[in-house]
This record gives sequence, structure tokens and C-alpha cells, in this order.
Amino acid sequence: MTKERVSILTNDLGHCIICGSPRVEIHHIFGGANRQNSERYGLFVPLCHRHHTGEDGVHFDADLMRELHQRGQLAFECMASHEEFMRIFGRNYL
Repeated sequence: MTKERVSILTNDLGHCIICGSPRVEIHHIFGGANRQNSERYGLFVPLCHRHHTGEDGVHFDADLMRELHQRGQLAFECMASHEEFMRIFGRNYL
């Protein structure tokens, strides 16, 4: 049995959250040491290749990265608390 992925930021994992393209890659909002926490708490979004790792992608666009970090933190804090976010992720993005 496979556990279904659930994002707390979107109900549609089949389309890019920026342009709506149906060809997507999953982007973990908090990567690196927090990648597993992003997976555990549903902090991931679907992005097309262009908006994920392409030249317009989140990995090359600091403003887009900041926006997703902020959206992720706000979504988490709606379910838990700011203190819990800080305990798990160790940084305030707001």
C-alpha cells in the first residue's frame, strides 16, 4: 500500500501552481536538511520544469523562493503554531 501525497498548499498536484501546465515536478518548499520535514508536513507544490529548475524556476529566482517559503510557513502555522514551525524548521521566513 502506498501513502497518497497531500500538500497543504494545493489540492491539485497535477498542475503547476504558477502557470497551470499539466507536466509537473514536485518542489519541496524547504529543501536541504528540511526536505524530509517538507514531505512529512505537506510542504511541497507542483511546478512545471520551467518554474522548477528552468531559467524562470524557483531555484534561480530568489523572489519566487521567498514567496513559496512565506506561503509554506503561513500554511503550516494555520495548522500548528509559529513556535512549532520555528522548532521544526529553525528559521522565520515572514
